[in-house]
Amino acid sequence: MGKPVHDKNSQITYLKERLNIFMEVLDSMDPEMTEVEDVDRLLEMIDDIEMKCDQFSKRSEDN
Repeated sequence: MGKPVHDKNSQITYLKERLNIFMEVLDSMDPEMTEVEDVDRLLEMIDDIEMKCDQFSKRSEDN
């Protein structure tokens, strides 16, 4: 992907972008056509965002 994100403003921007991507994917899904794999992918996206939040939080605590 890109370079590491270390400063707080960049971290917030990164998380906002990831959440926007998630929302776009969610909005584009047709409930009638959504399969279990699609829901699993959404859950993976949420897990990834949560992991990044934890990483950024730990970086802030270390500084």
